[in-house]
Order: sequence, then structure tokens, then C-alpha cells
Amino acid sequence: MAKAPVIELRNIRKTFPGVVALSNVNFAVERGTVHVLCGENGAGKSTLMKVLDGIYKADEGEILLNGVKVEIANPQQARDLGIAMIFQELNFVPEMTVEEHLFLGNEPIKGIPGFRRVDWRTIRKGALEMLAAEGLSYPPDVKLRNLSVSDIQMLEITKAVSRDADILIMDEPTSAITNREVDNLMRKIDELRKKGLAIIYISHKMDEIFRIADQITILRDGAVVQSRPAGEYDIDKVISLMVGRTITNAYPKEPVEPAEVVFEAKDLNRAGVFHNVSFTVRAGEIVGFAGLVGAGRTEVARAIFGLDPLDSGRIFVRGAETRVRSVRDSLNSGVVMLSEDRRRYGIIPMRSVEENAALGNLKKYIYGGRLHAAKERAEVLERFRVIDVKTPSLETPIQSLSGGNQQKVLLSKWLLAEPRVLFMDEPTRGIDVGAKFEIYKIMVGLARQGKGLVMISSELPELLGMCDRVYVMGKGRIRGVLSADQFSQEEVMRLATLA
Repeated sequence: MAKAPVIELRNIRKTFPGVVALSNVNFAVERGTVHVLCGENGAGKSTLMKVLDGIYKADEGEILLNGVKVEIANPQQARDLGIAMIFQELNFVPEMTVEEHLFLGNEPIKGIPGFRRVDWRTIRKGALEMLAAEGLSYPPDVKLRNLSVSDIQMLEITKAVSRDADILIMDEPTSAITNREVDNLMRKIDELRKKGLAIIYISHKMDEIFRIADQITILRDGAVVQSRPAGEYDIDKVISLMVGRTITNAYPKEPVEPAEVVFEAKDLNRAGVFHNVSFTVRAGEIVGFAGLVGAGRTEVARAIFGLDPLDSGRIFVRGAETRVRSVRDSLNSGVVMLSEDRRRYGIIPMRSVEENAALGNLKKYIYGGRLHAAKERAEVLERFRVIDVKTPSLETPIQSLSGGNQQKVLLSKWLLAEPRVLFMDEPTRGIDVGAKFEIYKIMVGLARQGKGLVMISSELPELLGMCDRVYVMGKGRIRGVLSADQFSQEEVMRLATLA
């Protein structure tokens, strides 16, 4: 006999201008289970959870908590009802300390009426206890701006767990954490499940889904396609239901003929970060960079793009040496970089998709003392058409788009600059199988045009499926380079872990 659900959403409908985000969605979660919510970017997963979390109000439908209808008007009310949510796109105040972040909105107060104040001693004690319980070594007074994305994600999980939630929503919680931290999270989820929590888990990672799911619900185009126990699915079935088609070749890579070198780095150094890094990229080639977290891959790309200073080394683009002291120098030489963290370094959330796409190329559209808006719009529209950006309009705020479409807008921005070389740092992080396939096809198309591509990724199957050669980094140094006939995950890991 099925148990009564702890939370149930009935006939939920939610629309935005020009878009039906949710259409009569029914969704229920039992206590002590992990219910995985799957679907392509834009399928409605996050929107449904934001309705449950009180961020959005449904146009139609109702929410039942332990069989009783409830109204959730805002996130604080959701917290009061025992619902906590960890977001895929991290929202935090960089100048806050770890302890301030952990107790934000839940600060203990002491004193008498008229003379009440925050009890910082209790906050410090509580923060130390929370950090120790989760095995986190951050000082409670360190500021968030000094932590990595991975660190902040783990703090978000710690904060949510600490508030004794009955229902815990996790939206892509492993998109920015290491394999070791993923293992810790899986153990924590199993522990919470045994304590009777209802956990809603959104993920595109099939290995995670089948590792922890009790129930799987699949959304497509804002509607529930199917909801069944996890044991009734396999990976191919889930992917097929998500995208509405069978993806027979996850990596559409095409063979390339050796061509001229379009980019060369010689003996790049930055003290304490990376050392004597040298590599080449040929026209039409996709070159991968593999390595463990902290290996220095992103740091090398940032220095080449002018975001961080180089201590020494030489950079050549199409044989001509270029000195990179700023991002503008890099752009002028024909080198662009798609950042690993689109929320922090890529998009301007409140601005339109058109403004975000045009931002890196304003000199093309502002001249003669004015903005040539018609030219800007025509070129952005054409680029969106070519790489199939799905947006209700050019005026739509980019934060309203799915992660996959945000990534395509950022790609459009850099492609409007007509680059020779593209550095792509975790280009498919946080996007679904179908959107990944579309990004891969765009990459293959760019390689076919003779562009040189550098792909940094933490997903080894992706690197080995899409690249012609892979450089492996460890401790700030290149430990080896593998050609396609040498590819294996075991060999990559062997090189990445060399002393």
C-alpha cells in the first residue's frame, strides 16, 4: 500500500509572457524517499520547485502538505513550513562571512524589548558546530568572496540541512563540486532519507540519478511525461523521455585533417598557480584540458584571456606574438573565453538577451556618437538563428532562460566577435543531455569553419568524445598529452594524479 505523500502539487499551471512554463503538473513526494525530477533545460523543473518554494505563485492548482492545503506566498513561509531549497545558480553576498551566510534570515537575537541585538557569540558557536559536523574546514569569519564555487555550494547544503527541513529541494547540487564532495553529498542524502526527510533532487547526471533515486518524474515542455519507481527505468529510457527522441550518438565529433597552428602558448608561468605551460591548437581542432580540481586549467585560460596576470611566457595567434595585458588585448588578437561560471562571470541577469549578446562587441554597434540599434538587432537575431537560441523575444531578461539557452546566448556574444580561437571552460556544466548535444554540434560546426577550440571539462567522457587531443594537468603543470588513439579514462587519471 502506497504511503501518503508529505507534499503534493496538483494541477499546477504557470505562465510567463509568451511561454507556458507548467501545464497541469501533478507531483507528489513521500517521506523518507528521494524523488528525482528530470527534464531538459526549460522543461519546467526549476519553475515547479520555485512554486513550491514560494518564489513564484502558480496561476492555477494547489499545494498540499501532509494532506492539508497550504498557501506559500514567499520563501520565508516555505521555510516556516519545513521546505528548504538549494539552488543551482548560487545567490550569495560576497562580502558576507561564512557564519553570516549560514545564519542569514535566521539570526539568534538576545536582549530585552527595545535593546535587542544579534547574538554573535551564539552564531559563532553554531557555525563552528555546523562546519565541524559536515567536515568543512573553513574559518567562520572568512568572506565568501575568498571561497570557490565548490566551497559555497557545500555551505548552501550545510545551511539547508541545519534548519531541520522536512522537505529538501536540491537543484543540480553537484554541478560545481568535486567527486569527493559528491560522495560526501550522497552519503548525506542517504542519511537524511533514513531520518525521514522527503528529498526532491533535480539532476542531469544519469549516474547520480540511478545512484540515489527512489522515484523518477520526467518533465517535457512543462508537462509530466511519466512518473514511476526508479527501478522501472534505465538510462536510455530516461534520456528518450526527456528529449522526446533517441540520441544515438552523444558526441557528434567529426575527424579533422591536420592544419596550421592557430594558437600557441610557450612556457606560461604564474607564481604559485601554474608553471611552464606550453601547448598548441590547430585550425579545426578541438583540444581538451583534463585534470583534477585545482590542477590549474581554468587559471591558465584566465591568464591567456587577460583576466589574471602572467609572470612570464609567450602567446602566439596565427604565428604572430601577442602581449596580453587585458581582456581587450585578447579580444583584439582573436581569442575569446566562455567562463565556467556563467552566473558570476558571464551573464547580466536582469538585462535582455539582446544586450547580453551584444555586450562584448559594442564597438561594432556604437560609432559616430550613437548606437546603431538596427544593426545590433539584425546581427544578434542572425546569430541566435544559427545556433538556435530559444527565447520569447530579444527583450526577455536572460535570467528567464534555461541554462542551456543562457549558454547559447553567451556563445553568441563571443561568436559575434568573430574569434579565431575559443576557450570553453566547462561549456556544458548544469545543462541537460539534449542541450549538451546542441552545444557539441555548435562546437563541431565551429571547428569545421577552421576555428581552434580549447575545451576544459571535468567530465572525462565528454573530453574523450569531443576532442582530437587532450592535455592533462596536475599541480599547475602539464603532465602529458594524449592523441585520440591513446584516449582512456584510466590514462587521463594516471597522468592527473602523478606526483
